[in-house]
Amino acid sequence: GGMEKNGAKASITDLCKVLSAGPLDPNVEVVVGCPAVYISFARDLLPASIGVAGQNAYKVKSGAFTGELAPSMLKDAGADWVIIGHSERRQIFGESDELIAEKVAFALSEGLKVIACIGETLQEREAGQTEAVCFRQTKAIAAAVKDWTNVVVAYEP
Repeated sequence: GGMEKNGAKASITDLCKVLSAGPLDPNVEVVVGCPAVYISFARDLLPASIGVAGQNAYKVKSGAFTGELAPSMLKDAGADWVIIGHSERRQIFGESDELIAEKVAFALSEGLKVIACIGETLQEREAGQTEAVCFRQTKAIAAAVKDWTNVVVAYEP
């Protein structure tokens, strides 16, 4: 989830303990997504076989974008994945399909694997627009991404 008011380190520690103890199916890739300030903390608690994901990254390497994170920063902190296009980023922060596509393409070019989120809102589902919305969101990403090797599409209604 997003932000927890208290005990974020404690809950990350608990989750990492459970995952580290296993047993995990060797055919399944496990990735822990956590707020950027805890990426190195989580990375240190986990075996190398478990990935760590940031929850967002910006579409350029550097510039006057105070508070935004470049993919290279996430990598420096120990992340190998980034989640982009989460429904909360789309709805609360107003991120467009095009911006998300640019962010996906840039994160890939910087060497991160991407969990690209698509999905309709409740209102869109009730209006029978699920398929159209998911198609539109995926089409925008497809226009910016040629190689899908390092992309996982997460459908999150």
